[in-house]
Amino acid sequence: MAIIQFSVAPLGTGQTSLSSYVADIHRVLAEEGIEAQLTPMSTIIEGPLETLLGVIAKVHELPFASGADRVLTVIQIDDRRDKPAAAAAKVASVREKLGRA
Repeated sequence: MAIIQFSVAPLGTGQTSLSSYVADIHRVLAEEGIEAQLTPMSTIIEGPLETLLGVIAKVHELPFASGADRVLTVIQIDDRRDKPAAAAAKVASVREKLGRA
């Protein structure tokens, strides 16, 4: 299972706020059955790599449909294959080592 952190930034919209675009992305993720963790700077999703990449391609197109002239999407992939991985487990591991479990 892969863990992907991504952000989609529409350019050429004439505004600096991105929250409506982020909301549109999260609606699509929910429709696709993808659980997402929203952070102040990005979104984190987990699942089969091929599925996640397909969903990211879909949400990358959303700002164009809303009038953006250019879209910058940044993707970071953690694809661990030696054992199951989950975002929550990664955070728990660090918290444990800090004595904050």
